[in-house]
Amino acid sequence: MVTTFFRAKLNNMNVDDVWFQQDGATCHTSKETVALLKEMLNGRVISRGCDLTPLDFFLWGFLKSKVYANNPKTIDELKNNITAAINETEFQLCENVMENWVKRIGLVKKSRRGHLNDIVFRN
Repeated sequence: MVTTFFRAKLNNMNVDDVWFQQDGATCHTSKETVALLKEMLNGRVISRGCDLTPLDFFLWGFLKSKVYANNPKTIDELKNNITAAINETEFQLCENVMENWVKRIGLVKKSRRGHLNDIVFRN
């Protein structure tokens, strides 16, 4: 996938403007894959961390706490809870999370992937 699809897409881009972030899937984090991506992107591969993956570390946990709050006993109850949790999630909350994510990505770019030890992120 990386060599056949992604490399072809990169050839049509200015890779100096591209930063890449891996998800946590095992097949995406093999040493060979990460090394190839770093080579293709001149080292601009951002580590997967809680501050830079709001879906993994915020949204799914937030929704899960709402979905299981009343301990659903059946699949239908679970489906209803999922639908309700998503429908009750305010747009402003999602917008705030994404605005914070954009700021964090900007800070990482400025630091050239270095540690941001002096920064405390808040949602």
